[in-house]
Amino acid sequence: MTAEALPLRSRDELRAARRARHRRVSFIAHVILVIASIAMLYPLLWMLSASFRPQNEIFSTGSLIPSSVTLDSYVRGWNELQVSFARFFSNSLVLSLTCVLGNLVACSITAFAFARLKFAGKSFWFALMLGTLMLPYQVTLIPQYVLFLHLGWVNTYLPLVVPKFLAVDSFFIFLMVQFFRGIPRELDEAAYMDGCSTFTIYWRIMLPLSLPVLTTAAIFTFIFTWDDFFGPLIYLNQMQNYTVTLALRSFVDSSAESDWGGLFAMSILSLVPIFLIFLFFQRFLIEGIATTGMKR
Repeated sequence: MTAEALPLRSRDELRAARRARHRRVSFIAHVILVIASIAMLYPLLWMLSASFRPQNEIFSTGSLIPSSVTLDSYVRGWNELQVSFARFFSNSLVLSLTCVLGNLVACSITAFAFARLKFAGKSFWFALMLGTLMLPYQVTLIPQYVLFLHLGWVNTYLPLVVPKFLAVDSFFIFLMVQFFRGIPRELDEAAYMDGCSTFTIYWRIMLPLSLPVLTTAAIFTFIFTWDDFFGPLIYLNQMQNYTVTLALRSFVDSSAESDWGGLFAMSILSLVPIFLIFLFFQRFLIEGIATTGMKR
């Protein structure tokens, strides 16, 4: 018997039972999500709590509530190394912003060429570019290091920055190509009829319409560069050139006592820029990913 054939009262009772069942399922789902969220956030919350504890109480308990609160770990961690931690923050910030600029300029120009221009072997070069996504970074590490060593770039930021201006991040090129292809070509044709050059179309039309995908690429580039440990470890030797990730490693010494309080305190501070970026630019990040490759 269908719901339409039931009496009015029976239909109301059936709808009420369905709503009650939906509320129970929704409540159980929310409880499971809350428990999973707490389990995922516990290590971060524990590290935050440990950064405010005295050094001798850090590993004494797994509780998230410290018995006593102190800022000694932050003061000690900021000034304990040979160089102030402010220098490491400025190094990482300058390096990350420079890499963001390089990726946005180089990748957007390359993506514009693949998406809008016609040239010989375009499909081949695009497939070759996508093929580089399957190459692990370790495969090209030794040839790159030998090249940069002969150029005298070791112990400088050039090996970390210059490749970004040469469009080496194929993922962002592919992301922008997909976005550019969704922009109507009629805009290009109208601009050509008005006397615009190819660069003018790229600068005046494509870039302003591509703000979501550009913001997405900028956010991911900043995060990848800020969190990068392997690259700076290979090319940077002097402490005054260290990034935040390398400086954090300096708090742990296998041959001496490690300063866990300073490590946790500076780790918390190193997360602040990433948190602020997600907080203020999450709308552009979601829009850039959601609209990539879609017709608008």
